[in-house]
Amino acid sequence: MSEWQCCGTIFISRCILASCLLGYYVTYGRFLLPHVPETVHPPLPDHVEVMNITGNSTDAEIDPETSPGLFQGDMAMDNDIYRFWRVGIRWDTYPDKLWKNAIVPYTISPLYEPSDQVTIMKAIRTINFMTCVRFAPWDGKAKDYLLIWPIKYPKGCWSFVGRFGGAQIVSLQAPDKTSPNCLGSEGRAIHELMHALGVFHEQSRWDRDKFVKVHSDNIIPRFKSNFDKQSLDNTTYSFEYDYDSIMHYGKNFFSKSKGKPTITPKMGHSKKIGQRKGMSKGDCLKLNDLYGCLDNPRSKRKYYNICNFMGI
Repeated sequence: MSEWQCCGTIFISRCILASCLLGYYVTYGRFLLPHVPETVHPPLPDHVEVMNITGNSTDAEIDPETSPGLFQGDMAMDNDIYRFWRVGIRWDTYPDKLWKNAIVPYTISPLYEPSDQVTIMKAIRTINFMTCVRFAPWDGKAKDYLLIWPIKYPKGCWSFVGRFGGAQIVSLQAPDKTSPNCLGSEGRAIHELMHALGVFHEQSRWDRDKFVKVHSDNIIPRFKSNFDKQSLDNTTYSFEYDYDSIMHYGKNFFSKSKGKPTITPKMGHSKKIGQRKGMSKGDCLKLNDLYGCLDNPRSKRKYYNICNFMGI
């Protein structure tokens, strides 16, 4: 058997297994692929007002992370996870929401153009290099895995938070003339993958009011809850507030109109917020801390050096 035939056979086998987990499959070219509908309905906390995900453009579609209309724009979560978030989640109390042994099986939709697949792989390799988390190609056996797919509705970039279970979608909509661009660089993909690993938005921290000002009058009224912050209860932060975080809102997220910022650094801080170029030093350290990469002196020294050298 040639190398090409061997790889093709393995690919087909994986797709068949994935389709079994999802319930059924479709034919795409010569391969059998998991069937993922164009429209999906991610879980949301009860209080979140959902945008019309199948309708025309709305006033919140300035950024591809706001357009999905999920909790805080791009996070799919049920009421349980929302309650965890609200009281200041401690992942050590809910370890089942983290990926076991810091290994994350994944598969990337072949519907992406080769250039978009390269962008996604850059994001994966960045996290693999900068942390002890290991994204590994799905072997068709793991029950829980990431399905990185260009979902059409809700459009934009979105993800579940933490390990949700089963075939778990990370939606990175492929760029076209009318759709949000999630793959202009690997930064958007890193942001959503970090959500899938269990990381929330930086400006949700209970202490954020010391560092940023939220301009409520400039926020689209039905999205004001997206600027809620966590409770002080049970919340501890090992690292300083991070303006450079790839998980921080941009200054115009959910704005009523251009030129009216919704969140800005406090006086005395000239920092820009909302970068989507790459992981900051703080992002890198927080993710390593979350998955126990800093628990022993040798690995702690290794990843502190990597984060300080590679982080933005």
